[in-house]
Amino acid sequence: MSNARIGTQRISTGRIFNLDVDQVRFPDGSVGEMEIVRHPGASAVLPFLTDPAGDDPQVLLLKQYRYAVDGYLYEVPAGRLEPGEAPVDCARRELQEETGCRAEHFALLTSIHTTPGFTDELIHLFMATGLTRGASNREADEFLEVETLPLSRVLAMIERGEITDAKTIVTVLYAAGYRAGR
Repeated sequence: MSNARIGTQRISTGRIFNLDVDQVRFPDGSVGEMEIVRHPGASAVLPFLTDPAGDDPQVLLLKQYRYAVDGYLYEVPAGRLEPGEAPVDCARRELQEETGCRAEHFALLTSIHTTPGFTDELIHLFMATGLTRGASNREADEFLEVETLPLSRVLAMIERGEITDAKTIVTVLYAAGYRAGR
């Protein structure tokens, strides 16, 4: 696919993302404007406390306050990439910062475009095993609780619509279906 951007104008530069209005040439040759949220990318990680192939493994999820949805969501630990940071290093950092855990092994599951209709954000999804608990180092605007749950309960929560965060749903379903044999 060729680069369809003809021009761009930065509308806003923020702490987490930037907003641009791009002039683009569409596949049919027509020209139009698109608002695009530019994001540096992120990593997310599903931490397994017990063997993923075992009988109903235990995982960690965050119950995190999110202003945009006016409440709490269940999520996997995640965060944006720092400049030049490898996705696995971001997953390692976010796991420690948000849960206090360190992991012996990280496995890349897949990478997903979150909402390609308006952002270039790409999240790299990992699972982590061989966890050791320690102290967390959360950011000032992170209000969350770490919960230990059996994978079967997490899958049931997804099925009932109690977990609605897209990166979490994809990470859990991918890990459960392709790695944990559920």
